[in-house]
This record gives sequence, structure tokens and C-alpha cells, in this order.
Amino acid sequence: MTEPLFPRLLDPDAGEAIRVGEDRLTYAELAGAAAVVADRIRGVGRVAVWAQPTLELCIAVVGALAAGATVIPINPGIGSHELEHIVTDSAPERLLAWPGVELEGRLASLPRLDVARAAASGPLEDALSGEDVAFVMYTSGTTGLPKGVQIPRRAITSNLDALAEIWRWTDEDRLTHALPVFHVHGLVIGILGPLRRGGQLEHAGRFSPAALAGALERGATMVFGVPTMYGRIAREAETDRALARAFAGARLLVSGSAALPTTVHDRVKRFTGQEILERYGMTETLMNTGIRLGARVVPGRVGPPIPGVELRLVAEDGSILDTTDDETIGELAVRGPNLFKGYLNRPDATAESMRDGWFMTGDLATRDESGSVKLVGRKSIDLIKSGGYRIGAGEIEGALLEHPAVAEVAVTAAPDEDLGERIVAWVVCEPGRRTSADELSDHVADLLTKHKRPREVRFVDALPRNAMGKVMKRALMDGGWEETPK
Repeated sequence: MTEPLFPRLLDPDAGEAIRVGEDRLTYAELAGAAAVVADRIRGVGRVAVWAQPTLELCIAVVGALAAGATVIPINPGIGSHELEHIVTDSAPERLLAWPGVELEGRLASLPRLDVARAAASGPLEDALSGEDVAFVMYTSGTTGLPKGVQIPRRAITSNLDALAEIWRWTDEDRLTHALPVFHVHGLVIGILGPLRRGGQLEHAGRFSPAALAGALERGATMVFGVPTMYGRIAREAETDRALARAFAGARLLVSGSAALPTTVHDRVKRFTGQEILERYGMTETLMNTGIRLGARVVPGRVGPPIPGVELRLVAEDGSILDTTDDETIGELAVRGPNLFKGYLNRPDATAESMRDGWFMTGDLATRDESGSVKLVGRKSIDLIKSGGYRIGAGEIEGALLEHPAVAEVAVTAAPDEDLGERIVAWVVCEPGRRTSADELSDHVADLLTKHKRPREVRFVDALPRNAMGKVMKRALMDGGWEETPK
């Protein structure tokens, strides 16, 4: 018999499970409401879920998983092009939302089930088996439209249990965060994690240091965030003693989704006494490495592999690098129960990403004698990590090229103290046409998602190209290419 995904929900009690703002659900209330959803969608293969941080979102996801359905989280800020692609590619049979959510386009045409907090009299079941796909989450690559990552139940259970081991995460913990709930970090780790442990979650809704501090003052023991959030926390803790005291009382601060700047780590430690633990993961693999609670913390290091996960470094020629000198760079390859089941409808992309059972991450790293990993960059120059998001340059370029004033474009990254990397667009305008940086940024936000808009737009007369006509992005990033005078 498969181990229950959420043991406490199968025998629920009146203990608090989830709080979002002033709204709360006990384990008994969550189980009852999720059972209603499960009963109404039983037999459905895939369901799209409107992914806003609400109690209804939690009910919808738990109910869908209990019914054995595959959940496709929909980012509420998604643009029309991406939404069209995701709905067409994943073909959901139902949409789970709730009163007050107004939808347009393809989502509006799906059969809709509005989730409520009403309870069922029957028990909550657990229909997913180990290899069943629990989620299809869309992730950006370096080119083209996002790919649907199929995440099986066994990846979720094995990963959450491994994180519980390295962070000593128990049912006594109360997690708080303000992460978006349409990707792995916020939804799988940040919502399903507390429920699997039988503990509590307090989602802050919209992020602010004060909101997380309030949760800590109410008894939260753990905080999950991204570097951008910790940067704001550090800045405000410098002058707000009460906020600094609140974070000083946390049992655990964890950062992920992008590299945490050493300056941010040091400032948080100086003002709160806390050391932030970093971890490393991907949509395709969930979490791969993590700093253990109680281990020595070195800013920039993401720790050794978590229990059950194997890592190795691969040289450019495909050979395995056994060095632990912390200088030799290789591409990280991953193997373990945490791996996805392939990209939906993309066997070519799946095969390209795998090598003899190992997933090739595209991330470059070094490794020290303890096995701890330090990430040094991407194998591809076209994947941008900004504000905790992984963003493909190619899809932004495609959106910009749809603007009538844009003749040519290249998108690169630039270092950013707040975001990690910011998106920079290099634009050649059509002859006789003019536009502005703000107009192009808004254009991308409308077509794709707001966090994918360029933070800088640089107008140039031409793009640097090699003999084959390929744009040389490194020449743009190195600062040797002149902008068009304004």
C-alpha cells in the first residue's frame, strides 16, 4: 500500500493547517472541503488550477491530488500567448477556480468548478500512486515556449521527506512565506511540505518584510524566500529593530531559486544573527542540494546532495569529473527519485536532457571535499534568473519581435543587486519607426508575464553577428557595443 501523501488529512483534527491573511482552515475543514472537490472531479485526468495564494487554492490542489488528477497551476499574471500554449499543450478537462475570479480566453471556455470551503461528510482519499503525475508545471527554456514538466508523486514524497531530514522539519513547525504558488518552490515545497509534515503554513499573500515578521511573531518557526525578498528584509532590518527581532527568533531561514548575494547574507546575519541556508533545485528535479541545519554556512554554497539524490560533474567532452578541488567546473547531472517523468508532448526535449538515466541540468558548478556544490553559471547564456524566476531569453525576443517598431532584438542578462539578474533588451527599430523603452516593456508584460518584461531597453543601429549570422550576445554583455544616441 502506498504511504499517504498527507497522513494528517486522512485522520484530520481541529488543529490549524493553513492561514492566508485572516482566513484559516483546520485540518478537518481542509479535508472536508477537499473531499468535495475530489468527489466532483473523480475520473478527470488533468485539471487547471487558478494559482493565487488563497485557501481555495489549497483546497483545490489537495482535492485534485486526492482524486488522482494531474494539477496544472495557472499563473494569474500570465500573458495571452503563454496561456494559449499551456492550455493547448496540457489539454485540461476542468478548471478549478472560485467566485470572484474572472477569466478570459481559453480558460473561460473550460468547464469550471468553483471551489468552496463547504465540507463533505465522506473521508478524503488518496488516489495517486508513486509514478502517477501529480503536476505539470511549465518552465522556460532558452528558446521557444515553456515546456510542461511532469512531476510524479514519488518525486514529491521523496523530496519533502529528504528536506525534512536535513532541516529537522516536523509537525511542530509553522512555515511562513510569500512565494508565488504556481511553481515548485511556493506550491510543492511551500504548501505541500507543511501538509505532509502535519504542521502549519501561514502564507503572507503579498510579500513584505512586515508580513513575514508578523507571522514569526504569531509563532512561525521557518521562513522560505528568494534573494530579492531577503534583500528587502536586510534593508528594513537595519532601521527596524522590531522586525530584526522577529527574524532573529526564527528557527530556520532558507533561500532558493537564485544565488543569494554574499552582501545580503552578511547583512541579514549582522542585523538578526541568522544565517540563511541555501538550497538548489529545478522544476525538473525539485530540490537537489541543501545546506544542513547546524552545518557551517558559506555564502554562495548550496550544500551537498540531499538524501536519495546523486550528483556528478560532467566535463564538456562528456567525461565524469571526480575532482573536489572547488575549482574545476563541470555541468551538474542529477539522478534519483526526485526526477521528473519527462516533458509533456516533448519526447525530443526529454531525450536531449537525459544521459544514461542522469538529467543534465545545464548548470555549471564546482565541488569541494565535503561534496558541497557552488554554482557558477549556466551552460547556456540564454537562461536568465531574475527575482527567483528562470526566464528564457528566446520567448522575450519572440514577444518583442511582434511589436511593429522592432526589426531585430537580442535579450541578455545583466547583474542586478536586487533581482540577481535583470533582463536587458537590445533593439534595432524598423526604419522610420520609433518606440520607447516603457512601451516595449509593457508590450512584453501583456504578452507573457510581468516578471519577464525587460528592465532595460537599449536601442542600437545593428546587432553584432558572426560569419554565420548568429548574434554574438557576449559582445553585447561585455559592454563593447554602442547604443544609438538619443
